[in-house]
Amino acid sequence: MNRNKTFRIALCGILTAIMLVLGFIESQFPLPVPVPGIKLGLSNTILLFAVYMLDVPTAFVLMLLKVTLSGLLFGGVSAMLYALAGGVVSVAVMSLLSRPRRMSVIVVSMLGGAAHNAAQTFLAMAVTRTDLSVYLGILLLVGLACGALTGVCAIPVMKHVRLRNGRGK
Repeated sequence: MNRNKTFRIALCGILTAIMLVLGFIESQFPLPVPVPGIKLGLSNTILLFAVYMLDVPTAFVLMLLKVTLSGLLFGGVSAMLYALAGGVVSVAVMSLLSRPRRMSVIVVSMLGGAAHNAAQTFLAMAVTRTDLSVYLGILLLVGLACGALTGVCAIPVMKHVRLRNGRGK
């Protein structure tokens, strides 16, 4: 029992480090698009992996670690609040949609990306009391596209891990 707990703690540490590195690398290469705030979200591949291969509480812990550490290292308090809003909603949506196992990983990831962008936009609308519905439409499309890429990246990782440790849900 202790060995399993130690393994999970070490795995969470490694996954958190991977998310931070992916987020940092991604921040060094901003996308050449005229809309501010758009990122691929490659570190969300790890959250998708956690939702499918670990469990929902672990996925939420990893998201909280990612938001907190990324905010402290690269952002600020306001960035952390927006990331938290998007992260909570995204992980919740992916967790709910992944359970029946009828929906593909790519579709779950796409809807998680759209939910992330929607949550952040709704928070911005509440804070600034500004109508950002046009921006929301753009970000929903971007969330779907980036979510598709994230899902495509997550699939081979999950297949490899499933083959290596004999697990898989």
